[in-house]
Parts: sequence; C-alpha cells; structure tokens
Amino acid sequence: MSIPAETAVTTPATAVRAVWRGFAWLVRQFNTITGYLSAVIIVITAGVVCYGVIMRYYFASPLDWGLELSIFLLIISTFMSAGYTQLQRGHVTIEIMDHMLSARANRVRYLIGDLLSLLFCAFVAWNAWIYFHEAYSDGWVTESIWAPKMWIPYLFMAIGMSALSLQLLVQSVEALPALRGMFAKKVNQ
Repeated sequence: MSIPAETAVTTPATAVRAVWRGFAWLVRQFNTITGYLSAVIIVITAGVVCYGVIMRYYFASPLDWGLELSIFLLIISTFMSAGYTQLQRGHVTIEIMDHMLSARANRVRYLIGDLLSLLFCAFVAWNAWIYFHEAYSDGWVTESIWAPKMWIPYLFMAIGMSALSLQLLVQSVEALPALRGMFAKKVNQ
C-alpha cells in the first residue's frame, strides 16, 4: 500500500533532490531556448551582411553600422549557444578515446573534462561579469561613428559563459551517482 502524495513524509534529501531536478531542468531549458535563438541570430546576421553587400555594390552606399552590428550579433550567438552545445555534447572531443577506453573510463574522462571546463568557464564568466559592470558603469562605447554601447556584448558573454558553467555543473553532478555506483560494484566484486 502506498502513501498518498499529500500525506507522504518529505525528507530533507528528497526535497534537495526535487529542487536539484527543477534547477537542472531550468538550466537545460534555458540552454535549449538560447541555442535555437542563436541560430535565428545567425540568420539575421547573414541578412545584415547581405544587405550591406547589396548597399555597397549596387548603390555605392556602404553601411557604417553593418559590420559592427554583425560582430555584435555573432558574439551574442556564439556565447549564447555555448550551453546548448555542451548540453548536446557538441564541443570538440577526441573521439578515438571513446573507442580505445572502456565505458567506465570514458565516464571518468568526461567527468574530469567537465570539472576542468567548469573551473575555466566559471573564471571566464566571472571576468565577463566584471567587464560588463565596468562597461555599463563607465559608459564604454566602440570607436566607430555609430558608437554602440560595449556593455551589450559583455552582457551576453557573461550570460552565455554563466549558462555554460551551469550546464557543466549539472552534467558533473548528474554523473556522480553513476560513477559512485560503478566504483561500489568494483569494490564489492
């Protein structure tokens, strides 16, 4: 006989697991949405570049803002898609290692890689937030005639690297129980 959900006793460990599952779900959803939005931004960037070429070639009227906008959009797209790329395990890997090592060794290798990447990405994210704050509070602009605010790309760099760091954290924490189970089986054998 099972206890109804409303009368079930919730232990602190159960509550922590539920909160973690919710957090991990939010991180995955955010990274998925930003991954797809990054694809849209790349299409928009291609449109801006094509428009600039047409204006320069056919009308002899170059866009002062076209190149800079394209660079900003590509920065946004690159950093905002990093978490989604990690979610899909789409970053560059050494695939031959997958075939040379056992499944257990590959899980350990991925965890070590994720943890080292997490340290690096968290460091970059922290510094990107610092640059964003300085650019925003000091009113940094580019040196072009258009002079857009520099806090815009720094903000997206900071958000993107933070999202990548959170994705690496989620993947690392979710890999731990499987590794613990693997090593427990090995010790008991």
